[in-house]
Amino acid sequence: MDSTLEISRPTWDRIVADAAGSSDEICGLLLRHPDGRIEARGCANIHPQPATRFELEPGALLAAHRAARGGGPAVIGHYHSHPSGKSEPSAEDAAQAAADGAIWVIVAGSEVRAWRAVGDGAMHGRFDPVAIVVR
Repeated sequence: MDSTLEISRPTWDRIVADAAGSSDEICGLLLRHPDGRIEARGCANIHPQPATRFELEPGALLAAHRAARGGGPAVIGHYHSHPSGKSEPSAEDAAQAAADGAIWVIVAGSEVRAWRAVGDGAMHGRFDPVAIVVR
């Protein structure tokens, strides 16, 4: 699997700005278009405790997977923020993550880091770091 995530400066800036604009955790999908471009598509956080947890709105996730099956951009992972934490996965994130190779981008303040959910990761036994290249 690729250990680098390449995203555009506008995508990076939008994720950081969205996170800065909310005291709750924000979240969204990471989509890879056929041309390799990464899109960050914001979704509603429907978790009952949005200040410290996130849950992607299931309808948005299902719609993205349906679109991918029809030739649209592939769902490669998601992003969320830690408004009062670090840009690394929490123990709760690890407990919720499947070892499916998905990318998890986590924002804390202006710091953005990426992680891959794996079976025996360096962080909490579930995540390995992924370098982000901003173009």
